[in-house]
Amino acid sequence: MTAQDYAALSVSLLTIGGAFIAMTRWLVKHYLQELKPNGGSSVKDQVNRLESRIDEIYLILLENPTARRGKK
Repeated sequence: MTAQDYAALSVSLLTIGGAFIAMTRWLVKHYLQELKPNGGSSVKDQVNRLESRIDEIYLILLENPTARRGKK
């Protein structure tokens, strides 16, 4: 291999590596954005809504112990 071949190989490897790093950075940034509340459509907002509903169900079960066992 000549010096020109080595240069072309190194440039191509650097380009592929740079593209991989850019893609990984974009994916991480995109997924981290889903973990921040944004007013209703993020995963964090959905988890918060589910937690509040589960808390309400838990309180209902504590107030009415016969609901847990079923009606007899």
